[in-house]
Amino acid sequence: MHGQEQEWLATQRPSRVREVQAGRLGWTEIDLIDVEGEYARALRDGLEVFGVQVNYLRVGQPRHLVAALNGTRPIAPYVVLCCHGDEGRILMDDVAEELARFQPFNGAVGPDRVREHFRLPGSVTLVTGCDTGQPALADAFLDAGAGTYIAPRGAPFGYASVFAPLFFFYELTELRTPTEAVERLRAHDDELAMWQLYRR
Repeated sequence: MHGQEQEWLATQRPSRVREVQAGRLGWTEIDLIDVEGEYARALRDGLEVFGVQVNYLRVGQPRHLVAALNGTRPIAPYVVLCCHGDEGRILMDDVAEELARFQPFNGAVGPDRVREHFRLPGSVTLVTGCDTGQPALADAFLDAGAGTYIAPRGAPFGYASVFAPLFFFYELTELRTPTEAVERLRAHDDELAMWQLYRR
């Protein structure tokens, strides 16, 4: 970056986007895991507007989810699981019987499966599914190495689950911490007040 460009960028409103304007491909990286979440592609487009590099990983079988999050590949600083949830579990459709025997598990992902299969060294992990903000599931993600876990404790409207990660990353782009971002998210309205932040 040239000295004049640096001086000019310093006169602009503070934002992590300035790093992208200065030549970086993204100010951070996200693993966006699409677990039948419906809105993941729209979410990807929105996050890229904020100057974020998005690794979009579509999950069709439990072994894909494990391969994405078991630590055998580098895990991004931020992980977003776009999914459905219920009763403190990430929902996944059962795979056909002929495929099920090749899977590490079949069906929903609860705390035990998270502890057994996921390794998220220090990542800020955000899950969009209903009821995935239950303390037992949060503890499991933190046990699996997540530095911070964010998810709704309740069942927000579907479009609220799209807006929440966009709002969160907007706040990070504007130089706020994850804690500050979630505080501002929760204050927005009753739907977004369901979102919880857990860390140790």
